[in-house]
Amino acid sequence: MTVTDAAVSGKREATKAANRAAILVAGAEVFADIGFGAATVRDIIRRTDLASGTFYNYFPDKEAVLHEIIEQTAGEARARVRAARREAIGLEQFVDGAFRAYFDYLVEDPLRLELLRRNSGTIRAMFDDPSVGAGTEELREDLVAGIAAGVLPPHDVDLMAAAMIGAGFEVGVRLLDEGAADVDGATRLLTTIFVAGFERLARS
Repeated sequence: MTVTDAAVSGKREATKAANRAAILVAGAEVFADIGFGAATVRDIIRRTDLASGTFYNYFPDKEAVLHEIIEQTAGEARARVRAARREAIGLEQFVDGAFRAYFDYLVEDPLRLELLRRNSGTIRAMFDDPSVGAGTEELREDLVAGIAAGVLPPHDVDLMAAAMIGAGFEVGVRLLDEGAADVDGATRLLTTIFVAGFERLARS
């Protein structure tokens, strides 16, 4: 490949990446404004500078757009939550830090907040998808590590991971429905519940 060919190829790849990103941003805006159910591919492409047929060079349908948006969102949320757990010193920080990192992430960006709020039912139906539900396995691994380090008492890590992920998700949905999300209150509630549960497990 010549230098000219490499430059042309690089420019082509950059254009593809930019087009894909533009479609994802437009999709997020449309899903936030009118909801996934009401949205059409035409609604999405109208919010870009791309020709109508260009959409199908990148995505087969609107479902694929939502899936990629949620996959990216879930990936960033998991990274923040896992970092908080791994930086924790002691039981309370392990629980509090993770829930707080998750709730803070949900509400920090207005567009993402509205997207998640308006489409929570659709997103809940995607929860069993490996890319979306991977946080459960990561939490399970961290619970095992916490037991080994003596931070957490021995317990059924599969059930606990399911309980913590489920509680975080459902409380997160309620936060999204609130006009002014009470991140502190939600974090305090779940931290109180799970810390007390871990302490009871330790005594038994």
